[in-house]
Amino acid sequence: MEMGNYETNITNTSTVKRYLASAYNLNQEDSNWIVTNSFIIFTMQTGFGMLESGCVSLKNEVNIMMKNVVDIVLGGLTYWVFGFATSFGTSKFNNPFIGIGDFLIDPSIEDVLMGPKCAAFLFQLSFATTSTTIVSGAMAERCNFKAYCLFSFLNTIVYCVPAGWIWGDQGFLKKMGAVDIAGSGVVHLVGGTSALACALMLGPRVGRYDNGIDPLPLGCPVNAIMGLFVLWWGWLAFNSGSTYGVSGQRWQYAAKAAVCTMLASMGGGLVGLGFSLNGPDKIDILSQINGILGSLVAITGGCFLFRTWEAIIVGMIGALITCFTMPLFDKMHIDDPVGASATHGASGIWGIFAIGLFADNPYPLDTTSGRKGLFKGGGGYLLGVQCLVILCLTLWSFTVSIILLWFINKIIPIRMSVHDELLGADLVEHRIRHPQVGISRAMSALRPASQKHELNSVHPVGINPGHDSYIQKYNRKNRLKYGKQLLLGRKLSKSPKLSTITDTTLTNKNKQNFAWID
Repeated sequence: MEMGNYETNITNTSTVKRYLASAYNLNQEDSNWIVTNSFIIFTMQTGFGMLESGCVSLKNEVNIMMKNVVDIVLGGLTYWVFGFATSFGTSKFNNPFIGIGDFLIDPSIEDVLMGPKCAAFLFQLSFATTSTTIVSGAMAERCNFKAYCLFSFLNTIVYCVPAGWIWGDQGFLKKMGAVDIAGSGVVHLVGGTSALACALMLGPRVGRYDNGIDPLPLGCPVNAIMGLFVLWWGWLAFNSGSTYGVSGQRWQYAAKAAVCTMLASMGGGLVGLGFSLNGPDKIDILSQINGILGSLVAITGGCFLFRTWEAIIVGMIGALITCFTMPLFDKMHIDDPVGASATHGASGIWGIFAIGLFADNPYPLDTTSGRKGLFKGGGGYLLGVQCLVILCLTLWSFTVSIILLWFINKIIPIRMSVHDELLGADLVEHRIRHPQVGISRAMSALRPASQKHELNSVHPVGINPGHDSYIQKYNRKNRLKYGKQLLLGRKLSKSPKLSTITDTTLTNKNKQNFAWID
């Protein structure tokens, strides 16, 4: 994230003559830029929700969307309480490992930095909620919703501490010269590693590997593809907004970040397409989607540090890593329904590493502290620092996620029961019943389950109960009317004074009485 700190800051009202935290070093146009991009980045929650709901079975699609809602509500609240302060605190107690200060951030109207502080908080909040929501896909279809709410509330700590290491003024990795412009490491590697820890702690879904390791059918492929498009759109703001303004020469690098982002995703899309074409299942939708997403993750860390052709290479390698890692995890029986661990974790590692190879020095910005990547004649220092970033972020996010889940499991079981998992989280957690997804069959098989009688009263979604009631009344009325007619017909046929057509012998003499006979 391109932030600089100077002794003066020009706002739209006055000049502040003091040392200023780099997060607040924003003028009016810079604030407008990052606030606008924050709005767009928040739409990525829609993309994640649609993508994840499209990948899981239909009886869990509402549950996965609700988890994304919880990530913003609970995760966002804790980020306001302590997350932002832990990353960008400005008190004298700050240290290279954790920030302190600006808890419950609330700038007063007398504060000349009210605008920059609010803009900075909103922008960082959009990044924090993106990182925490990556985890939900890996926990899909088998995680207790109440336990997930508690995890989402605490998961902020997994993101905010390493964010301070790389983006905070006092962060030890930043002082060493670490580079991660838009979060290949801070956002995606942290989120992907946390997703891996969650998948390991929860274990595979019931019956997931009974019939081999092939991916399960998508619940709604259209939703998954629509989610990809929304994420694609949001990623442009994610990377371009990370110039942290458009003043000076930043606007030029914002434009370059957008171009490199698109080109990288095109390269990744080609790899995903080629990978799926060579598979036994024609064009595999999930490989295509995650190939593009893997390339976007890879380009995020150095989005304006590469030449355009280098961006394509970085994106293609990111897609390859994603497409090869997903089946590798399945072979290890690590069940990640949406491939979050491979897409964000493995490709995030490559994104950080690629900076140490291909990065240019983006003069006059101080993004790389004047250094270049190994392939640009900059030596191995930057590459070494980037490797340290990978090590620190991976160890931190995996260890803390495991500890959090272990702690939560002592309070609330993090795994759904087998009965609940078979019935689906939508029905068990949210009382939403989908038609034609095997719910009745599961209920019949699980008759001893204590909730069976209660769940039987839940009506399927997508059906108007008023229409059903009217149709039932109409059918009863018709059956009653038909029954009376049938009874009358039987009585008439038994009367000796009456005869039917079938009782009459057709002759040439009486044929004229039957005009309908040719």
